[in-house]
Amino acid sequence: MSYSGKVETDVEIKAPAVKFHEFFTQRPHHLSNICSDKIKGCDLHDGDWGKVGSVVNWNYIHDGKAKVAKVVFEAIDDEKNSITMRVVEGDLLEHYKSFKITIQATPKGEGSVVHWTFEYEKVHGDVTDPHTLLQLAVDLTTDIGAHLTA
Repeated sequence: MSYSGKVETDVEIKAPAVKFHEFFTQRPHHLSNICSDKIKGCDLHDGDWGKVGSVVNWNYIHDGKAKVAKVVFEAIDDEKNSITMRVVEGDLLEHYKSFKITIQATPKGEGSVVHWTFEYEKVHGDVTDPHTLLQLAVDLTTDIGAHLTA
């Protein structure tokens, strides 16, 4: 039996799509300065910022608890302002066999809409869908958008 799933959401921000995309690919390590209540650290483990194949370690707060995730940047499309990351180590893999994150920023007026997609396979049927993690993504997006337009 497969326990695959997908959750997604859109977040409107006042920052341009290209600025959001550039921030998330080139400077995610600045997130801990912008939203230290959510992101405690983001460190480059291997490769270069903004390059496919790079490995990044995230230290974050989810549901009130400190968590870690190591992700590989699988795809970066600067024309579509899209990023795809796969979680390869960390707390999420206690509950999910696989976890992929796609973020795409699309221009809308003077701002943009940021679309988050989580695709995953649960380790068993009792694992809940990652809606609270999706809310964390919404909150991060809002914080980044505010920072980029300040």
